[in-house]
Amino acid sequence: MGQAIDCDYMVDKDEKEGRDKLSPDYGSLLRENAILTTFSVFLFGFLLNIAINPSKSFIFIDKIILLISLFSITISAVLFIMPVIYHHLEYPYIDFDKFKERSHRFTLFGLIPAMITLFLGLQLATRALVENITVSFMLGTIPFILIYIFYRLRK
Repeated sequence: MGQAIDCDYMVDKDEKEGRDKLSPDYGSLLRENAILTTFSVFLFGFLLNIAINPSKSFIFIDKIILLISLFSITISAVLFIMPVIYHHLEYPYIDFDKFKERSHRFTLFGLIPAMITLFLGLQLATRALVENITVSFMLGTIPFILIYIFYRLRK
């Protein structure tokens, strides 16, 4: 059998050492955003590399789509970084629930431009295979329609 842990002792020890009891809560928020920030920055670097060294087959509309993708993922990366900035500006917290709510909003608003970037990147990839831009846009919507359907079918 395992040993019982004296939780009161641990809380008192944390208080004596000046540790913040809320660290697991905001730690999970910040770790979540760290993953999303890493994703968006990698995607930004990839798109920036394509923008600097564009394919010879890119036409004007492809370059515009790539530029919109770059702006979109930049906005997304900044919104994913905002909870960390907000954490440093507001610490120590007077209202932790307000911090969680705003961090959640930053993350949700950051997902919108990230999805737009993914859509436009998929559109550029299908555009290389299909000459018609309308068909490539329709093909680019298939994964997002499937995600929506699976989301609606969840229990």
